[in-house]
Order: sequence, then structure tokens, then C-alpha cells
Amino acid sequence: MAVDGLIQPTQDVAARLLRHYRKHARTLPWRSAPGAPLRSHDSTWPYRVWLSEIMLQQTTVAAVIPYFETFTARWPTVEALANANDGDLMAAWAGLGYYARARNLLACARVVAGEHKGRFPDTEEGLRALPGIGAYTAAAVTAIAFGKRAVVMDGNVERVVSRLFAVEDALPGARAALRELADGITPDDDAGDFAQAMMDLGATICTPRNPACAICPLMETCQARPQGDPARFPVKAAKKVRPERKGTAWWIEAEGRVWLVRRPDKGLLGGMMALPTGDWAEGADGSAPPMSGRWEPKGVVRHIFTHFALELSVEALVLPARPDAAALASAVGNGQWWRVDEIDQAGLPTLFARAAMRVVATETVERSAV
Repeated sequence: MAVDGLIQPTQDVAARLLRHYRKHARTLPWRSAPGAPLRSHDSTWPYRVWLSEIMLQQTTVAAVIPYFETFTARWPTVEALANANDGDLMAAWAGLGYYARARNLLACARVVAGEHKGRFPDTEEGLRALPGIGAYTAAAVTAIAFGKRAVVMDGNVERVVSRLFAVEDALPGARAALRELADGITPDDDAGDFAQAMMDLGATICTPRNPACAICPLMETCQARPQGDPARFPVKAAKKVRPERKGTAWWIEAEGRVWLVRRPDKGLLGGMMALPTGDWAEGADGSAPPMSGRWEPKGVVRHIFTHFALELSVEALVLPARPDAAALASAVGNGQWWRVDEIDQAGLPTLFARAAMRVVATETVERSAV
């Protein structure tokens, strides 16, 4: 891929960015201060770096901080996490989204605790052999936890590099070229600080919209800035239309309790507690109630998944007494009765938590009207 001209030498870009980072680095619970000695001899440090990087995938820093603090207080070491109950971990993850990460998190912790005696591998190759660790996470842990040179490429870094070099090729096709360009500006030393400095730059200054070019430490070397519209980088291919699906969630209540099921381990929201639901299909929802009774509509919840949008209707059935659990399980799936007034403690993923709140809010209004 041809790039017009060259920006300043690698050392100059890295030096400018590292100077800025030492003054303006964000203070985060999984991060050491800029220039701090490596802590890789402490086995909890690579664990915390790895945990934060898994949580931060497609999730904002603000959303991750309380989850990270909860997890590290409850499971302070990789061995503790490896011994966690699957259901407890999935419940603790509820609301953070992209639930395959949680399943992989547990699988990875068990491999590290069992096969590696609680020590994370200190190379990209070794890390990539672990469950749920891809190229980005392996590079980030290698650089940040172990101080080894690695080219760390997340969305923020892609954006910074694409603007530095005014790369006209569109994503995702341009990713290999962007990585090569990033490799050219990555220094041999201060690997962890440089990786985090690039992430901070993209998150706080070189933002997707309205980048703050006037305070950017790399503004003199940026090739997109003189063009007058740096925000148009990175160039992105036209998005495909996201298909729309419909489905129904079934709220079955009796004696102040609601029936919750656990979704299959594989698939969307795998392993999470949920309301029973039919298939999610494109077009009209053809789901029939799973049992006879007076079902009442409680509204619609809309949710965006990575590959489709979902319109989930919520139907409620209130029974005078709890039916036999085995019979109910055969009709709507294995599960358990959960107190309605404690539904916020069930660890429901966001979609089903919102569906539950629809029912609870409606029942509250109906009771107050009596």
C-alpha cells in the first residue's frame, strides 16, 4: 500500500506521544502509572491486565470500571476465577454484554490455573493459544503486562494510524496495512506505555467525531490534519443492512415468583439466566404461547445485537399457584422460580432485564390504579 511521504522518524512520534502520556495518562484501576517499573513478577498483575482487556472489548472504560472492581474483589487471582461457579460468573457479568467473553474468560482462567500453574505466558504466541485470546489481546498483554514490544491494534489505534498517514483504503480491508504502519512507529522500549498512550490518544483526543487536533501531541506529523477533515479517517466500507428479527419472551408468574430458565451454553446469551422465549425469526413473530392461559401483552423491548436487531414482545401469564416444576420445565425449559421483588438480583442480561422491568412497571401501575 502506497503512502505519500513519511511522517517523522519512529523515535520522534513515540517520544512525543510518551511525553504527553506521562503528563496526561488516564488513571484506571488496571493501569500502572506511566514509567512505573514492570510488575510481571507479580502473578496478579498479568491477570488484571488480561481481565481488563477482555472486559474492554467493544465496551467503554466507564462501563467496565465497576465490573472490573467487582471481579477483582470477588476473584482476586486467576486461580480464584478458575474456581468460580459458572452461573455466579455469568450473573456477575450480566449487563456487560457480548457474553461469549465471559464463557471464554472462565475457560482461559482454568487453563492458566491448571496447565500453567497460575502464570500467563509472556509471549504473543503463548497467549494466543489460550481460549478467548486473539491477536489484539495477546499483543496488549505482552506489551502492558510483560513490557515486550508488540504492535497493539484496537479501534482507537486504527483510527490514530489511519489519520497519521491519511490512509485512503477502506476498513476492514486496510487493517493489514494499518498494522504495518503501526509497526513502523512502535518503539523497542516502553512498550506498555506506548500501547496505552496510543489508546488514550484515540479515546480522548483523536476521537471518531470532532477530534481535538489543536491539543494533539502528534498534530505536526499528522497527514490527515492538513486535508481539513481528519474525521473522515478511517475510511469505512458501506455498512450492510442489519436484518430485523422478532420474538416473544414469556413471563410466567405465580405466588410472587417468576420462572427463569438458563439459556444453552452455546449461542446468543449462552449460559445466562433469562425469560423463556421462542425462536427469533425474521419477519412476523410466529411464536405460540408455551402453555394455555390468559396471556397479557406487556410491551415490546428492542435490542441491537452485532448481526441483527431484535423486537421482543413481552407476554405475561399470572397463575394462582405454582405448577409442578417438572411439568413447567417440559413446557418452557428447565429453570427455577425467582422472587419478582428480587428480579434485579437474578443476573439477567440487559435484554431480559429490560423485558422484566416492563412487566414489573406495568404491574406496579395496575396495582396503584386499583
